[in-house]
Amino acid sequence: MEYVTDSTNHSLGHILCCECGVPISPNPANICVACLRSKVDISQGIPKQVSISFCKQCQRYFQPPGTWVQCALESKELLALCLKKIKAPLSKVRLVDAGFVWTEPHSKRLKVKLTIQKEVMNGAILQQVFVVDYVVQSQMCGDCHRVEAKDFWKAVVQVRQKTLHKKTFYYLEQLILKYGVHQNTLRIKEIHDGLDFYYSSKQHAQKMVEFLQCTVPCRYKASQRLISQDIHSNTYNYRSTFSVEIVPICKDNVVCLSPKLAQSLGNMNQICVCIRISSAIHLIDPNTLQVADIDGSTFWSHPFNSLCHPKQLEEFIVMECSIVRDLKRSAGAGVISKKHTLGEVWVQKTSEMDTDKQYFCRTHLGHLLNPGDLVLGFDLANCNLNDEHVNKMNSDKVPDVVLIKKSYDRTKRQRRRNWKLKELARDRENMDTDDERQYQDFLEDLEEDEAIRKNVNIYRDSTIPVESDTDDEGAPRISLAEMLEDLHISQDATGQEGAAMMT
Repeated sequence: MEYVTDSTNHSLGHILCCECGVPISPNPANICVACLRSKVDISQGIPKQVSISFCKQCQRYFQPPGTWVQCALESKELLALCLKKIKAPLSKVRLVDAGFVWTEPHSKRLKVKLTIQKEVMNGAILQQVFVVDYVVQSQMCGDCHRVEAKDFWKAVVQVRQKTLHKKTFYYLEQLILKYGVHQNTLRIKEIHDGLDFYYSSKQHAQKMVEFLQCTVPCRYKASQRLISQDIHSNTYNYRSTFSVEIVPICKDNVVCLSPKLAQSLGNMNQICVCIRISSAIHLIDPNTLQVADIDGSTFWSHPFNSLCHPKQLEEFIVMECSIVRDLKRSAGAGVISKKHTLGEVWVQKTSEMDTDKQYFCRTHLGHLLNPGDLVLGFDLANCNLNDEHVNKMNSDKVPDVVLIKKSYDRTKRQRRRNWKLKELARDRENMDTDDERQYQDFLEDLEEDEAIRKNVNIYRDSTIPVESDTDDEGAPRISLAEMLEDLHISQDATGQEGAAMMT
């Protein structure tokens, strides 16, 4: 006997909605989704329009209670900031998904699409999708308020250098621009012998002092003054001052070292020429081509001064020049420069061409000079040197003339200069009429010294036509490969005029 079993298909039955009578699958509420949504709104209590504050000056959004954060449009950070604005109402539901709905960047509107779930009648779970509209309102943050006020500061860095030339400051300005150290400054004020940097916090001022210590030989002193105090909360308000003093030596200065310092640097001669100022003082001995680097701590332990004023530079004409091939080095001598060539020259002042008085000297410019060239130098033989180290030296060891650099036609160099530099936005007071000449000296130093150019952003000047790297006189020039294009972000990717993100 065989039993025949019929195959049975178990299918879930349907019921009628108790409200509208539509057949539906059974659910705890026995109501269709349409009727359930008409009776219950799980998004009730969640605001559909919220305001959010945005600072146009620094491009930051306000995050309560008192923080301003940088967020890009449609970023995760901005989405988290928007959800925190409705955090309390969202705690009563379950957030399933959230995302931005595209809006025009200049519309001052942010739309966030939310998907939420909540348990309703008899344990039924209802899911709903809706959009929250965020209105972006302009509000200036506290930091930008202080910047606009220009008189509110908590720390100041006073940078000083006791010299008559500003080459070191021009070089320091370019370093600050390249690495963006000036971004947190409230105000930059230029005075006669230095710069003042004002900050809203002591930490920003300390970062500037650390940067200066890494880029130029200097020392600093810190002080603070009590402005106000609250005896109930035990809080104090101070103003801090950092006084930074840069070594009083500039490029192309002639210096006289102390005998002890000269001996410690490899028995080099006391009369030296400063060829560069970076994180240390770079000196060269024009008689032996021996070079030495002196950091800030060594300088303050064995200080020395410049022998001559930059305005005392005189123009000489080279009458005869010969290269010194075999140079006898003394025991314990230091490093010899490979970029310079030692030469013996006879020169005559251009102001004394009607006489037959000539001067003999050794120079580190042997690779540049030829008979008939013009060269700038200091006449130590006819100069009143008021220096304690020079007064103790044997007169035979003091050279008559110290040559500094080859002279070119400045007008022609300015006309053919097809590059430019950027400058710090600063307040100028009591400016000297000699500043333009000093700035031109700095630009010429950039053209002549490749080591300095590596730390400076040089921009192409499109108004000057491109010419060869050297002119008829052989004056050094900066090649196009070393220049940057001065970009102006005024167009978008389509080539059309770009609109501001928030206006």
